[in-house]
Amino acid sequence: MSSEEKIKKISKEMEQLGRKAYEIAKETVMKEKFEYEPLHEAISLFIQEWRNFHHPALLAIACEAVGGNPEKTALVGAAVVLLTGAADLHDDIIDKSKTKGSKETVLGRFGEDMSLLVGDALLFEGVTLLNRACDDFPKEKGKIIKDFIKSGFFELGIAEAKESSLKGKWNITPEEFLNIMKMKAAVAEATARVGAVIGDATLEVIEDWGKIGRILGMLSNIRDEFVDIFEAEELRNRRENECLPLPLLYAMRDSKAKEKIIILLKKRDLTDDYAMELANIVLKTKEVQKLRAEMQSLIENGYNLLSKYGKREKIGLLRNLLRLALSDL
Repeated sequence: MSSEEKIKKISKEMEQLGRKAYEIAKETVMKEKFEYEPLHEAISLFIQEWRNFHHPALLAIACEAVGGNPEKTALVGAAVVLLTGAADLHDDIIDKSKTKGSKETVLGRFGEDMSLLVGDALLFEGVTLLNRACDDFPKEKGKIIKDFIKSGFFELGIAEAKESSLKGKWNITPEEFLNIMKMKAAVAEATARVGAVIGDATLEVIEDWGKIGRILGMLSNIRDEFVDIFEAEELRNRRENECLPLPLLYAMRDSKAKEKIIILLKKRDLTDDYAMELANIVLKTKEVQKLRAEMQSLIENGYNLLSKYGKREKIGLLRNLLRLALSDL
């Protein structure tokens, strides 16, 4: 089985675990009566495409791993689906992301104002659903859950603010941007912690799962940075509206590679062929090998933490996610 096939298989398994939460989130939004048809259409478009199964799946896995009932995570998972959706919509506005892959975003189809309002609607729905979910738990547990999720999204917001301040700067240090990648993993950390809390884990175990979530989130974020260097459309948008992908920042520490990279980046028509040429330059540098080594260290830390929780099937799913984080890079 190829790496791509393995990744698809894992994604399907994560989808199965997170689907109940996703369906609750979708139903919560779609049952609202928005009197303005374009707003209803924009929300419908987004919630159909925003298939965030990974966060609620991680929530359920953490809960079950510590001896809890994963069914109890569904409402909280649905709230996280809505809150991450709101954050994604607002991020698209900041980054001027009108397309993702071959599909138009809400921003690309409906414009900035509508995208902002859809994000606001999901934010309000997510917070309301989170409060309702926490009412099902003892008061102190509900407060802990809300505090973890609040902390995770606040850290994500700070990361986005920092990243926004670095737009257009090609001379930032890779360590500075890597730290932003770490901060962006805060929601995954919070999600894993909450799963352990719902499963009545000890403080030490909750801490373990927070580390596991942070590692998984960081690896996912860094992998996405690698993927972006292969896609001309993403490279153009990042060149013009965002920060350069992390591997590029590492590669540009090599003076010879930097000269070639800048020539390619400044191409007015940055084609797929140019993107592939650029990717080949980047991946061969010793600096990017160091980034891979940092990812490998994260993977090994993740393995060590997961080893405490035996060989359960769903723990194996997370091990496979770790194992594939560096595949084809």
